[in-house]
Amino acid sequence: MGLGLTVLFAMHEGEASTMRWLQQLELWAYDARVRLFAPNTSDPRIVILDIDHKSLLTEGRWPWGRDRMAALVRQLFDRYRISVLGFDVAFPEPDTSSGLATLERLAEGELRGDPSFRSFLERARPALDYDRLFGDEIGRHRVVLGFFMGPNPERVGTLPSPLYSGELGPAAFAATQAEGYSGNRYELQSRAAGAGHLVPGQDVDGVTRRVPMLLRFEGNYYEAMSLAVARAWLGNAPAIVRTAVDRSGPRPAGRVTSLRLGKLPVPLDGRMNALVPFRGPGRTFRYVSATDVLRGTLPAGELQGAIVIVGTSAQGLLDIRVTPVDDDFPGVEVHASMVSGILDQAIRHPPMDATGIAAAIVLVLGVGLALLLPNVGVLAATATTACVVAALVAGNLLAWGRHGYVLNIAAPVLLVSLLYFLNIVYGFFLEARSRRLITRLFGTYVPRELVAEMARNPGEYSMQGESRVMTVLFSDVRDFTSISEGLTPAALKEMMNRYLTAMTEVVQERRGTIDKYIGDAIMAFWGAPVADAGHAAHALDAALDMQRRIRDLDPEFARQGWPRLAIGVGLNCGEMNVGDMGSRFRRAYTVMGDAVNLASRLEGLTREYGVCILVSANIVEAAPGFVYREVDRVVVKGRHEGVAIYEPLGREGDVPQATLADARRFHEALALYRQQRWQEAEALFQALAYASPASRLYTLYLERLSHFRDHSPGPAWNGLWVFTTK
Repeated sequence: MGLGLTVLFAMHEGEASTMRWLQQLELWAYDARVRLFAPNTSDPRIVILDIDHKSLLTEGRWPWGRDRMAALVRQLFDRYRISVLGFDVAFPEPDTSSGLATLERLAEGELRGDPSFRSFLERARPALDYDRLFGDEIGRHRVVLGFFMGPNPERVGTLPSPLYSGELGPAAFAATQAEGYSGNRYELQSRAAGAGHLVPGQDVDGVTRRVPMLLRFEGNYYEAMSLAVARAWLGNAPAIVRTAVDRSGPRPAGRVTSLRLGKLPVPLDGRMNALVPFRGPGRTFRYVSATDVLRGTLPAGELQGAIVIVGTSAQGLLDIRVTPVDDDFPGVEVHASMVSGILDQAIRHPPMDATGIAAAIVLVLGVGLALLLPNVGVLAATATTACVVAALVAGNLLAWGRHGYVLNIAAPVLLVSLLYFLNIVYGFFLEARSRRLITRLFGTYVPRELVAEMARNPGEYSMQGESRVMTVLFSDVRDFTSISEGLTPAALKEMMNRYLTAMTEVVQERRGTIDKYIGDAIMAFWGAPVADAGHAAHALDAALDMQRRIRDLDPEFARQGWPRLAIGVGLNCGEMNVGDMGSRFRRAYTVMGDAVNLASRLEGLTREYGVCILVSANIVEAAPGFVYREVDRVVVKGRHEGVAIYEPLGREGDVPQATLADARRFHEALALYRQQRWQEAEALFQALAYASPASRLYTLYLERLSHFRDHSPGPAWNGLWVFTTK
């Protein structure tokens, strides 16, 4: 399996096949390294001229008139003496805000014969032709315009001259292909020092990590705005495209490796993209409000020699990108980061033959570890895996930080980790197989819960007897003798198997241990072998569930022609002896003690009182979240001390109001009975019996009252009823 996993990862790294989830992991790993190595410092050479909310309030809504844009350019170069200006906006439509078009229509229409009007129009035209004003101002300085290219076939405005014309052989097909564009007005584009597209690249997860430095359109290649700005800063340096043969993929192919701007190389990936060298989260670069420049309130020396890129942070205009360093990253800073990285030579890139290197690393590590790990111990395997992962991470970070290389890290680290865990899981299943063998061997003789505890913690478990506070349960089928006489042996066996299975499921669902089956009776306990702080509540929940589950069996029993079953359940908690007990012929993990005997007696008393469940006062104290009805105070056979016994009615909040009302009336009658106020008690018991004629409990007390009227127990009577039989 390890070798198969290695081959699968190697095919992914060699680009013979792609696993999308692994590709995403690699992108996240790249993002982590970007954040780790980001300098988080501003570049003083680059300033964002921000068309912010303040500017819109002062200068008016966007877009501004081209006369205002001309004034902005003039201020930047003449007053603030910047070096290069780039626009992260395009100007594809004419500016008609001056009203010149209206005046020209009048001159051609109703005022055609008015010489004075035409003379006025000719004098006013230069001042009202805002596009020409803006274009003239652009032509005086180093201004780089932006334009858009994309899959939309629409073609608007004028494209600049391409950076490169002609085919690049096989490398040409790696470049992103555009189908249309939205360029600038001819009057502006023809006067600009340069222009670049404003298309930031997006990876498959929608995150901007790279910018296409070259976009292909009709055999020509157009540069990115950041590249055009950097070239303008370098004195319009020529860009030389460098290609090489990449032999790392499935087939050797030509690819563009870099662009060279004078002496500065701009490394590219196989699709002519450059990775964005983010300096930090949004607003790492310096921002200056556009209105402060227009109105000259910014000190004159603040921007001297700077590269200024015009962008916007105003609501409704903001270009936001999801990036490795920030989920709300201003798009204008993508261009600023690229310009900074080009000038500082800080653009990281995959090395030549990166695909082959990645596949080779995966194959060497995968094959080596797949053969090594199964043959060493857990500690050695853990140490080896940790060392390999540490070496991979350290080498990857060294290549990134010192040499600027981007090498895949997620796939090799994940492969090494998976091989380690496969080895551990394989060992676990071998051990589990041994445990299952022990379970099969010993499960026949001792409870499964004990076997599981022994398998998990064999060193901590002892078969020696010990004393614990626990809860024990006894249940018994009512009138089982008469039921068994009415069924064939086969039917009786099938019915009892179905009944015992259902009851056992209830006990185990409530974390109980089945001690034994005694014919139709069940004995179970809580609190051993695994300690259980809530043993009383779990046992009582099980007793209530047993009563509900047995009623769920009625439809099936009726279909089989079996009688309807009723069971009595007795519970008690207290200190008991638990351990492996028996003879040399047969042993069992069981409980013994006076508390166990009392639970057995309580189960027998359920018939006497006509209730389904009886519990001791110990249970009432240990499981307070239930509603109880005190049934009596009794002395059971084999004991000398009296004990209060109770019938649990259900969880607090689950018991119907009518049942609660009956319980209150019964407690009132019981109090009168113990006060020897026979006539008043009898009246209440008769009312209860009238409402529930099938209740044995009320009839029993009416019989006692009749007896006590003729045979008074005397003033020293403490309310106890003594049972002389089980």
